[in-house]
This record gives sequence, C-alpha cells and structure tokens, in this order.
Amino acid sequence: MKQLLSISFGLSLLLIGCIGDDLIFDEVDEAVRILNPLDTLAVGEMYQFETLFTNNVGKEEERPVVWTSSDAAVLGIDENGLCTALAKGTCTVTATVEIPGEPSVSDSFDLVVDEETVVAENKKSGTIKSTSSYALQGTFEITESGDGILISINDDYQATTILPALYVYLGNNPSSIGDAFEIQAVEVFQGAHTYQVDGVGINDYQYILYWCKPFGVKVGEGLIE
Repeated sequence: MKQLLSISFGLSLLLIGCIGDDLIFDEVDEAVRILNPLDTLAVGEMYQFETLFTNNVGKEEERPVVWTSSDAAVLGIDENGLCTALAKGTCTVTATVEIPGEPSVSDSFDLVVDEETVVAENKKSGTIKSTSSYALQGTFEITESGDGILISINDDYQATTILPALYVYLGNNPSSIGDAFEIQAVEVFQGAHTYQVDGVGINDYQYILYWCKPFGVKVGEGLIE
C-alpha cells in the first residue's frame, strides 16, 4: 500500500510539474492564410491561389473568401482566387474572410508582374520555449521538402528527459492538440535533429507544440514565423 501511495504521489507531482503555473485558454483569433504566394507572375499567365481558414479554436473550416487586387490593370483576380497577369507592375493581393458579428480577417502580399514567373522561397523559422517547469528550448527552421516539409531543430535545442512521453505536434492552437498533427514521440533531447513531415504544407500550421501525452498537458511551444 505504501508503495502504491508513493507511486501515486510521484505521478501527481509530475502532472503538476507538467502544467506549471499556466492557465490554459483554448480560444485563438480566427485567421486566414494564403498558402501559395508568388514573388513574380509572368505577363499573360494565370495562377490559382489557395487559402486556409482556422476558427477560434484553431480548427480548419471552409469559409467564403473575397479576393482583391490593388491594381486591376496589373493583375485581375476572380472570386475563386484565380488570377491573370495583365501588365507589368506591382500590386497587393488580399484574401479576406468575413466573420459574422466580428471584424473580418485577411492576409495579403505584394506581387510583381514581369517577364518571368518566380515562386517565392518558402522558409520559416522560430524559437522553442518551455511553458512549464520542465527544460525545453531551442530554435528551428522549416523548408519545403518533397511532398511535405523538413523541420530542422538546431544545435541549441535541449529538452527534459524525465517526462514519461514527450511528443511533438504541429498545430494552429497553442493551447490544444485536439486538431493538431502528431509528428512523433521525442527521441532526441539535445542538439540538432530533423523531422521529415510528409503531406503537410509549409503554411498549414502556426505552431510547433510539445505535449506531455500521457497527462494531456502542454510542455512548450514554438511560433512558426
């Protein structure tokens, strides 16, 4: 009986340590992101833009998108995000989603119309930080790779080794893994390493999340920028 009480007490302390002093709020801001921006589109060519909308808990939803070009003489764009490069110049492409009873959300980027099409180099990075009492830190870079993305964790990475099962996820809500993409259990706890994640786009998620899976509580996060 004493041994069982000791184990139970130890697990309770571990759970408290996982949670730390943070209060968890599940709601996040609604957001829309243009998934496939361009640097330059050649005159006379057409291009289909795509978006991702996430609601107030970070879950993907289908919503009507209003597309606009700041200069219709340079770039025409229809209600489905299909654009046509009409003349040399620069314009701003904007995707807007109306939220009933709330301010609309939008995403935009500047596009050049010229002689050749140039796809934007998609590379992101961020810093991992602990949101609990356990050690977790480091920086990372994300690049497109094959049919997915390559997450490169840098040499400055360090993570606790005392949790029973630390997992890494991609998500759009830093306070929940309900709709997150589970990558795998953490196997490297210090130094550089990589994760090849197939079937995921570089603009699909906003956070790398570290979660104490058996207890269902957050250990740390990294905003993807």
